[in-house]
Amino acid sequence: MEEQAPQELAAGGAPVASLLEMALARLGGSAGSVVVDEATSANLRWANSSLTTNGQMHERRMTVVAHAEVAGGTAVGIASGPLVGPADVEQLVDQATAAAAVSGPVEDAVELVPGTAADGWQEPAAAGGIEVFADLARGLGGQLERARREGTVWFGFAEYVVTTTWLGTSTGVRRRSVDRMGRIEVNAKRPAEDGGRGASAWVGQACEDFAEVDVDAMAVELDRRLGWSRRSVDLPAGRYETLLPPSAVADCMIYAYWTMSRRDAEEGRNVYAGEGGRTRLGERLTSLPFTLASDPAAPGMGTADHAVVRAPASGMTSVFDNGAPVERVQWITDGVLTELVAPRTPADPVLRFPVDNLLAEAGGTATLDEMIARTERGLLLTCLWYMREVDPETLLLTGLTRDGVYLVEDGQVVAQVNNFRFNESPVDLLRRATEASVSEQTLCREWNDWFTRTRMPALRVPDFNMSTVSQAS
Repeated sequence: MEEQAPQELAAGGAPVASLLEMALARLGGSAGSVVVDEATSANLRWANSSLTTNGQMHERRMTVVAHAEVAGGTAVGIASGPLVGPADVEQLVDQATAAAAVSGPVEDAVELVPGTAADGWQEPAAAGGIEVFADLARGLGGQLERARREGTVWFGFAEYVVTTTWLGTSTGVRRRSVDRMGRIEVNAKRPAEDGGRGASAWVGQACEDFAEVDVDAMAVELDRRLGWSRRSVDLPAGRYETLLPPSAVADCMIYAYWTMSRRDAEEGRNVYAGEGGRTRLGERLTSLPFTLASDPAAPGMGTADHAVVRAPASGMTSVFDNGAPVERVQWITDGVLTELVAPRTPADPVLRFPVDNLLAEAGGTATLDEMIARTERGLLLTCLWYMREVDPETLLLTGLTRDGVYLVEDGQVVAQVNNFRFNESPVDLLRRATEASVSEQTLCREWNDWFTRTRMPALRVPDFNMSTVSQAS
């Protein structure tokens, strides 16, 4: 049995499932869908090697998507807001239906999928709360004490969010799903010594259960990275053989995933566009046996097995797909682009839905440490940040390195080097990559406010473009 929070009733004594049914009934026979999200979030924060704050928050929101038949097709109106009781339901439904009545027809209209009520869909919200950090806090306290004793400064936070989502549609679909998102980030800093450069190291981990987090192991890795920084070397901008760890690869691949719209490719607006209005589907993107997939059933990184769309994203997701089954999709298979993100259409009823996880395998058997040992001279990154798109047609991104760039010589990490600004395309990185490690579950750095579920290899790129030297620490 799934652990649950005590049954929380909204004003008027109505549980969430009843409020959802009330909203669908108020649509008055018109088509539409209703989504209710109830989230409990808890966090711990620490700075200067001392715990600073902790807290817990609770939120419940309803989103109503109303359809209306208008001249030329189907219009959509959407309203979203806090949900306490029946008065909120009435207000949101009336706002959504009013918006649909004055809107023009949408291009992505298809029939909602038919369905029935899934077992357990009326159950209350799953439990979540600050108590999830009990063991973590004890281990963290010991490491913060050690850091203070040794003159190292720790900063960071842990967050745990449990979101229960109920979905209902006018065609009978009734679904409930639970999303558990945990993440921890630790940044350790060592002050500059004898006029040298200070050091900063970062580790992070995503989890569904904080019992999976080993703070002592994180401390060992932080100590290793700070040890690599005892010696400093300044390097100029240029192209370097570079080892991208799984976290950095995740940040690059997530952006490649977010821009994987088939419609944009067909219209020549993204990196997956081919010539003459064609796409690059079927084209080999890399010589590595690289497979990139999303899978709602991925162990330890699962998501809802049905589409939940609160607002459309042109060419990517459609509110008309609410409730449609979602399955594993392989976007790249053995180096070949095999699918692009697309909602259902009358001409193509297959849904290619971008769930919130991303899994890459590249046939690698080596660890990152073994890749380091095979490096004659190159750079080892920790993570990337402040990534921005420069050119959508090539998916050229710019950004900065952060919290540790290390020089590798003759198979050993020998020094830390200065940070850089880089200019690279994730798709072109795949083309030029020459080696991949075994894949592992990892937490990206740049996008982890929105995307925490990734499994990635490290990649060796022989000519990563460090375009300028950065003064960022």
